[in-house]
Amino acid sequence: MSSPSSMDDKIPDKLFFKIGEVAALTGVKAHVLRYWESEFVQFRLKKSTSNQRLYRRKDIDLVLLLKDLLYEQGFTLAGAKKKLDEGGADDAEPETEAFSGKVCRDLLLEIREELRALRNSIQTSP
Repeated sequence: MSSPSSMDDKIPDKLFFKIGEVAALTGVKAHVLRYWESEFVQFRLKKSTSNQRLYRRKDIDLVLLLKDLLYEQGFTLAGAKKKLDEGGADDAEPETEAFSGKVCRDLLLEIREELRALRNSIQTSP
């Protein structure tokens, strides 16, 4: 993954970004961004008069952090939420729990919810 400082060089100097721009900048698809908005309270997006999501630079930084935690470091959504609630992820270590029956069940339930959200976003698309 690119370091945040090298990513800052690629982010245009403007106040607000639309979801498509954020998706292109971060490599995270728009439907995933919308899902993350519903899952992580740290997102406090503004809406334009035409009801479009408006991301600020700090929102893009959060997207990049979540992308790193979830995709690179192997955190679950619950683990990423916990890490963000603890105040950061600079010293983040992936969860190392053994895959007990409960952990597997929780993981499968989480995957099912993500798949439902994906299905709903596809079904509501024109």
